[in-house]
Amino acid sequence: MVFHPVHVTMTSIDHVPDTDSLKVFMRMYYDDFLRDYKLFDDEVNVEDYVPNKPFPEDLISKYLNEKVHIIINNKELTGKLLNVTLADNELSLNLLYRTTRNPEVITVRNMVMTDLYSDMANMTIIRFNNFEEGIKLTSDKPEETFELK
Repeated sequence: MVFHPVHVTMTSIDHVPDTDSLKVFMRMYYDDFLRDYKLFDDEVNVEDYVPNKPFPEDLISKYLNEKVHIIINNKELTGKLLNVTLADNELSLNLLYRTTRNPEVITVRNMVMTDLYSDMANMTIIRFNNFEEGIKLTSDKPEETFELK
């Protein structure tokens, strides 16, 4: 496994204008994902998936829906994993969430690897119409709420 000194994920949440869709893109280090997944589900032998063997998409989807919460107007959404790419120890994920056409409040909670690293930084960009905000979610502050109107 490759080890690196930076513990970070990148996430973008984009509302598709005039639709009920949120497109979510996430990128993280694969070795970190495997270490965190082992904490999440110790029945899966993560050593079977290193260094570049694809991880089962159904297990990734289960993990993400447990670790990443997007709540619109007090309603928690469930993401659908569209595709996964693994290259150079980076796991890239595209998800689709269905929501209301006119969201007013969004809460984002990202607990990916927050139990694994005390210095974890889940960097997130949220875009809704004219609203754009970048946030850093951490072990100490895994959640943020925004008024969109």
